[in-house]
Amino acid sequence: MAATKKTTANAKGLEDLFLDGLKDIYYAEKKILKALLKMAKGADQEEVTAAFEKHRAETEGQVERLDEIFDILGVPARGKTCPAIDGILEEGSEILEEYKGSPSLDAGLVGAAQAVEHYEIARYGTLIAWATLLGKTDIVDLLNATLEEEKATDVALTGLGETGVNDRAAEQKAA
Repeated sequence: MAATKKTTANAKGLEDLFLDGLKDIYYAEKKILKALLKMAKGADQEEVTAAFEKHRAETEGQVERLDEIFDILGVPARGKTCPAIDGILEEGSEILEEYKGSPSLDAGLVGAAQAVEHYEIARYGTLIAWATLLGKTDIVDLLNATLEEEKATDVALTGLGETGVNDRAAEQKAA
């Protein structure tokens, strides 16, 4: 076993870390809901708008799952400010503003959405590992359902990039 620094009697444990992670992703999912609405409205191509609208509906279900998890744990469903997702979403907002009317807009939005997906995949993977260690099998199943949706969305976004939005952006001459 690896040597660890001395711990205090009131040190927080994995259960606390798990709950903080849930609050983090809850905050993130709520912010993502708002961002997806803006991205869907701002997208140029209908296929990109449809992808964001589909993901928004999925995200609503993911928030409901998180509400269920908080119920199982017997704690209120509350978010905890997540600077990481705030920064990723800010980048998406900048793309919406700076590339409006450009053939590169949708490629930028798809890329920004994938950054969000990769964050979520990492967060849910970690939460699943911790819930497994804590013996919370009912919660693991709920988190796993969301993780699989996030992975599928990432694949769908890659498909959007490969089947048109990136090509349209590449056709535009560099500024």
